[in-house]
Amino acid sequence: MRVLTQESFLRAMERAPKAKGGTGSRTRTDGLPTFLVAQNLAPFMTDEVRQATTPIIYRNLSGQRTVGYNAELLPMVCEVYLRLRDHANSIRESDPAEYAKIMGLQGKIISAADILMRGLAHVGIIALVDEATGYQQERARDELNQILEAYISAELLPWTKRFPNEFFRQLYRLNGWQYVEGNHKRPRYVGNMINLLVYEHLPPGVLPELKRLNPPNESGRRKHTHHQFLTPETGHPHLDKQIIEVTTLMRVSDDKQAFKRLFEKAFPKRKKQTNQPFLPGMEPIP
Repeated sequence: MRVLTQESFLRAMERAPKAKGGTGSRTRTDGLPTFLVAQNLAPFMTDEVRQATTPIIYRNLSGQRTVGYNAELLPMVCEVYLRLRDHANSIRESDPAEYAKIMGLQGKIISAADILMRGLAHVGIIALVDEATGYQQERARDELNQILEAYISAELLPWTKRFPNEFFRQLYRLNGWQYVEGNHKRPRYVGNMINLLVYEHLPPGVLPELKRLNPPNESGRRKHTHHQFLTPETGHPHLDKQIIEVTTLMRVSDDKQAFKRLFEKAFPKRKKQTNQPFLPGMEPIP
């Protein structure tokens, strides 16, 4: 089960991680968590939401007893606040005072819910938690299919630049290659390194599906870039995050050996996901 702590919910909803008086981890007598106790939310809560608010008791990695909630509750909570927003908009003309009261007290939370729902779907939150916990290695096949649906776009997207020049500048520097600004003709094995450093660290199954959808032609080149097949809602944000992290590691590394050590420390699961070694001179450290 994917679990988020109550403090995580409060931060996501733009609220203080701890409520005043130290009540941030408590619930009311009716069992609702603090992020759903406002009375004006009651008309917009479904039975499904109420059932999903049952606290989950577990022990974290430090062995401490912790209270959390099913991660799929987060988009449900967002929907409750967005229904409140719809209600507020419907009375904006007839009852401007009530509209102002709602937006004054809960406008910030409503805005956070809107942002979250734009970036997350029910499958998206599952993918996010699985990536953070490493649970993707044990995911069932049907759940993997759901992840692929979240990451792989049904239609080919227009090309846009996703790998910044700094990524290639640092990659060339560490390998002792000459980097020419604006020259987009790169050795073919640069693509292999991109797969090893970036695409292999998307959830398992995504890179093989990208290779299936985007096979090389007779000359060994691919007609499209892999990222054109990723979804803008889930695939692109994860890809961008990986590119930024790898670029940062390369930038702070004095040489190739230093980068190897930092990379394998930052992404230790890579060895378990593939038997393919780094390219010559970048083999995994024993």
